[in-house]
Amino acid sequence: MKKNLTRWMVDVWYKDPFIGVFLMPLGFLFSDVVKFRKFLYRVGVLKTHTLPVPVIVIGNITVGGTGKTPLIIWLAQFLKEQGYKPGIISRGYGGLAEIWPQWIDANSTAEQVGDEAILIARQTGCPMAVGPLRVDAAKLLLKQAECDVILSDDGLQHYALIRDIEIAVIDGERRFGNSFCLPAGPLREPIERLRSVDFIVVNGEKSEDNEYSMRITGTIAINLLTGEQKPLQEFNSFQCHAFAGIGNPERFFKLLASAGLLCQTHSFPDHYRFERKDISFSKAIVKQPAPVFMTEKDAVKCRAIADSEHWYVPVTAIPEAGFAALLLEKLNHLGS
Repeated sequence: MKKNLTRWMVDVWYKDPFIGVFLMPLGFLFSDVVKFRKFLYRVGVLKTHTLPVPVIVIGNITVGGTGKTPLIIWLAQFLKEQGYKPGIISRGYGGLAEIWPQWIDANSTAEQVGDEAILIARQTGCPMAVGPLRVDAAKLLLKQAECDVILSDDGLQHYALIRDIEIAVIDGERRFGNSFCLPAGPLREPIERLRSVDFIVVNGEKSEDNEYSMRITGTIAINLLTGEQKPLQEFNSFQCHAFAGIGNPERFFKLLASAGLLCQTHSFPDHYRFERKDISFSKAIVKQPAPVFMTEKDAVKCRAIADSEHWYVPVTAIPEAGFAALLLEKLNHLGS
């Protein structure tokens, strides 16, 4: 049911020119509520919190995947190379922990704290805390670890936390869909919100002078059971399957296709809780198990139910050089 509803909403936002217009009054209402809520924070009716270290928020103004997670991983690694000690906070979306905030450690699971949190913590090696209230997560982070800068995964709309730098990530292919706010369109906030952010990073080709482009690359596949690594091109001669439970599954499928793979694709809603039957596909057409590819975020949840034919494809964000230089300059200026 959720899978079909998600697909229908995406079609309305990015393909159907009529239903979104019909829902437009609801979009205007949502936009007004968002603006009023932001006004309440600005005048002090709703409380804001300032942290003793700089805060960088990496988020988006649309629902669904834009490439935000790979950018956060890149940014954490970049800052460590520059001598900073970054810590990371996140919503922990999809996590079912009974107590929040949660500290991420070796015993944390995707069921407790969400798939993205586990992936980010493992990839970056940075201290990380998650919770619906990012202020509480940040306080736990500063209590548990020595950090001199905090990266907030998502949270562009979480105005209770004062931020020093805002980075908005845009899907270069889908952009803003029909440009309506929820539920008529994919926007969490009106497009003019981008005028107030410090950096706009486009996953793909940029179309405005104030944007910075970013490429997402992935060239190898890693077996979930054995850890064996192979170049994606080695699977060109195989019949294969690919599935993704991320914000924009088509982007992952296109990455595989660009490597020459011809996969039968299967889309699932973002943060989907997979069962074995979801990732097991018919092998009757081949004499050996067909390779099945997934994203690294999905692999976090599927390792316990995977078989020998399951592989994940890690990806890396590569922002244009000008973005890194200007971001570092701005951050260093804050420190001084």
